[in-house]
Amino acid sequence: MKIYKISQDENNDYDTYDSAIVVAENEEEARKIHPNGDYDYKEHESPNPYLEIKNEYEKADEDYGSWARKKFVKVEYIGEANANIKKGVIVASFNAG
Repeated sequence: MKIYKISQDENNDYDTYDSAIVVAENEEEARKIHPNGDYDYKEHESPNPYLEIKNEYEKADEDYGSWARKKFVKVEYIGEANANIKKGVIVASFNAG
């Protein structure tokens, strides 16, 4: 397992994550981890019930509530994890508002 920093600057509103340190097998797997601990989250299924996606054009511009679309997640390799550390989030940075 490897340690990565994941970050985003697409969605910088209140109540959003800007980064996290995660453990994953590879970069692509790290990109699929949401800082709240969800793995392989589904984009455009916002946890905010007040956001409604009316058509495909709006869907393309919609963010993921407290995080960002996977294609905008930056992944930076940090190092190797100890064998006893499990895949997932170690720590995350959340901007409460």
